[in-house]
Order: sequence, then structure tokens, then C-alpha cells
Amino acid sequence: MKNNRAKKAIRITILGLIGNTLLSLFKLFAGIFGSSSALVADSIHSFSDSFSDIVILWGFQIARKPIDKTHDYGHGKFETLSTIILAIFLFLAGIGILGNGIKNIILVIKGSSLPRPSFMAFVAAWISIIFKEILYQVTYKIGNQIKSDAIVANAWHHRSDALSSVGAMLGVGGAIFLGERWHILDPLAACAVSFFIIKIAINLSSSSLNELLEKSLDEKTEDHIINLVNHINGVKNPHNLKTRKIGNNVAIDIHIEVDKDMTVRQSHKIATLVENKLKKHFGDESFVSVHVEPEGYKRKHQ
Repeated sequence: MKNNRAKKAIRITILGLIGNTLLSLFKLFAGIFGSSSALVADSIHSFSDSFSDIVILWGFQIARKPIDKTHDYGHGKFETLSTIILAIFLFLAGIGILGNGIKNIILVIKGSSLPRPSFMAFVAAWISIIFKEILYQVTYKIGNQIKSDAIVANAWHHRSDALSSVGAMLGVGGAIFLGERWHILDPLAACAVSFFIIKIAINLSSSSLNELLEKSLDEKTEDHIINLVNHINGVKNPHNLKTRKIGNNVAIDIHIEVDKDMTVRQSHKIATLVENKLKKHFGDESFVSVHVEPEGYKRKHQ
């Protein structure tokens, strides 16, 4: 199951890598020869997509490795790390687009004129919007199927590129059809798109950093875990719950109390029931540790 998940992730990422590279070259050509700074900036954003695809491939190749002597909890956090690197690419792309747009706006304010974008740049922006939106939909669907934050993040990278192209298309279209005085719409559109890209980068990095910093699962999920354990026959007073994410998997440590007159064999059976129920709910590759105490032990030792 784990290998199948990785294969799906790698397949859709390779598709994105090939598509992004070809689209980037096409938009760069159209932007340069079509005199559109917004489209050139948009092509740079697409190139960052290609780099992010490479990072995702790297992350999944390592994350799919089994548990070994140096990684008792597997390699899942390499997937998380690749998401953070992807967010950095997005952030830098957004800053670069913003800086280039501001530079051109200042030139216009100082009296310089920007070249009129050609219709080729307008058509290229439309092609980019359609292609990237399709790539977003397919990648997002796969990401949800295999429950991968990294693939979903990459899908949003595709969507941000589509929105970047929407901004470029509006700017180029305004500059073409509204006359020379409106050529400033091209860099203005580039700046507007950059803010959206930066926002996505911050959102993506925030959740992944929380995971690397061992943040607990949300309160609703933890309450659900306690509820699941409470409904297992023989379990009393589940407590001292500790949770975290390890890549796509979760780690759960929990203490339970059992009848103090139970044999070791009986209490072990109950602990196994707890472990199996949590793994059934969160996946077989979840890490579950159950500590058993005699009933009333916690209260006596407080």
C-alpha cells in the first residue's frame, strides 16, 4: 500500500515536471518576444514549479524507504521537509515577481514608457491558465486520494501558477486593448499575483513547520482518540495522550487503566485491542504505543 501511494505521487509529479518545463519555456519565449514583463515573471514562477516537482520526487523517494536502524519511525518527515522546501520556492518566486513589478511601475511613474505587449503574450497566458488548472485538478485529486500534504501543496503550486497567468492575462489584455497609458496594468497584475503566491507559501510552510516541531494533532482528533479507546471493553480512564504526525502517518502514545486483578496476559490483550482499533482508524502504518496501569494507579501517585 505504501509503495502504491508513492508510485501515484511520483507518477503525477513527473507529469507535472514535464508539463511545467515545457510550459515555462513557452511562456518565457512568448513573454520576451511578446514584450510582456508579467508573462516573463509568470514563466519564472512556472520554472519554480519545475524545481518544486524535483523536490517532491526527492522527498517521496526517501519517504518510501522502510524503517531502518537509524530511523525507528521511518522516513515520513522527508515528505514534510519537501513541502517546506516547496513553500520556500513559492515564497522566493513571489518576492521575485513583486520586485520586478515594482521596478516597472516606478519606471512608468518616472515617465518611462513600457513596451506594448503583443497578442502572442495574451494567447500564451490563456494557454497557461487552461493547462495549469487541469494540472491542479488532477494533482489535487491524487493528493487527497493518497492523503499527501506534499502533493496537495504541489497542486496549490500549480493553482498559483494558473492564477499568476490570470493576472498576466488581465494585465497583458488591458495593456493591449486599452492603449499605451494602460501599459502599467501589466506590472500591476504581476504585483497583485505575487501577493497571492506569497500568502500560499506562508500557509504551506506553517502546517509543515508545526509537524517538524512535533505539534500535537488538533483537539478534535485527540478527543476522538479518547472516545475510541473509551469504548473498548476493559479499558478504564484513558489518559496522558500524546500525539504527533510523522509524514503521512500519526504517532499516538496513550496510558490506560485496567482491572488491578487482571493477569499480564489479559491486560496485554486489552492493550492490543486498543492498538489495533487505533491502527484500523488511522492506518496500519500508524505508530501506537499503549501503557497499561492498574485501576486507580494514577490517582494514588498524584
